[in-house]
Amino acid sequence: MTAFLTSLSSVGEIVLVIALGYWLRKSGRLGDTFKGNISFIIMNIALPVSIFMSVVTNLNRDKLISLSSGLLYVFISFVIGYAVAIALTYLFKIRKGRRGTFINMFVNANTIFIGMPLNMALFGDKGLPYFLLYYLMNTISTWAIGIFFISADDPTKTKSDGGSAKFNWKKLLPAPLIGFLVALIWLVLGLPITFIVEPPAFPMLGKTFTMIGGLVTPLSLIYIGIILADAGLNSIHFDRDSILALVGRFVISPAIMIAVLMTFNGMGASVPGPELSTFVIQAAAPGLAVLPILVGNAHGDVDYATNVVVTSTVLFVVVVPILMEIITFL
Repeated sequence: MTAFLTSLSSVGEIVLVIALGYWLRKSGRLGDTFKGNISFIIMNIALPVSIFMSVVTNLNRDKLISLSSGLLYVFISFVIGYAVAIALTYLFKIRKGRRGTFINMFVNANTIFIGMPLNMALFGDKGLPYFLLYYLMNTISTWAIGIFFISADDPTKTKSDGGSAKFNWKKLLPAPLIGFLVALIWLVLGLPITFIVEPPAFPMLGKTFTMIGGLVTPLSLIYIGIILADAGLNSIHFDRDSILALVGRFVISPAIMIAVLMTFNGMGASVPGPELSTFVIQAAAPGLAVLPILVGNAHGDVDYATNVVVTSTVLFVVVVPILMEIITFL
């Protein structure tokens, strides 16, 4: 019951903010250019800062080394997830413009905005180190791999555009990935986080970064509301491609994670209960809130991306209690 009420509360907050964006757009209070402006702010300012602050305040070199086995479990599950998603893309002939969304729905989750508060409510501080491992791998996967599947899925690009895609450093190092790499360098060099969060240094920097990073969730959800308003509520539906993506997120992804963990357990590795529970729950977290923005930047099917993000967010309230029951038998 606690898991159900926690997930219901988290989803309720998200739906209300999406509804706000929907109403503001429908009422004409947000102009046509606002959607592009909000996308720029999220992708190039707020998200990189949010990632940087999350990594440097929650991780350190010692934690990364001591929890390295967990990174291996998550890494293997992500590799398998990509392989399965790509295979199903060809098997079910997912059309161009949707493939990047489809693949990302199988592998990359909304860990930081939905997964983290839920994980803390369910498992407390015991699950936090394992959550950070999953968040680390999810961040790398999203901004180093997932984003390229979306970029390569641009339906406006054809072979006649020059045979092969031109090498673009901006796509190789998108702003969110730069934020993550800067944070890793910060950790490797052992630079003190107190430099930006505590006196007598520059605490106002930490507060400013935290405030800017805090814009990501509300702005992303408002963006989804705008997309819904432009597309119409009838855009929320369960077509074949959407159902397959949801099955990938809620069934295949956690099943892969469970199989990997059980395999290592069978080989003699001892996977602690909080680690197993955390990884399984995070593997089934909803689709990335920024997915419609990424797809829009690549001229993909934004309506499809919005549909699977919204439906996965709403359905997550039902999935969590079911997964919690399954975990008790593992």
